[in-house]
Amino acid sequence: MQSNLSERFLNFSVEIIKLVAKIGKTFVGSQIAGQLIRSTTSAGANYEEACGAESRSDFVHKLQIVLKELRESLYWCD
Repeated sequence: MQSNLSERFLNFSVEIIKLVAKIGKTFVGSQIAGQLIRSTTSAGANYEEACGAESRSDFVHKLQIVLKELRESLYWCD
């Protein structure tokens, strides 16, 4: 299951990067695009970190960070 979820996070990041490439090159567009790319790619990277957690509490903490990043991505997509 881990590799499937990792692959889904990677695909999500790729799709967001494609979307961001279509955003206007204005100052505001660039700021939003950058923030969206950071939060989206961070979710996948933090999931990978969670998979290597040292304890159950570390795993849960890292997954909470993943959830925060995904919520931020959703915010910017709305």
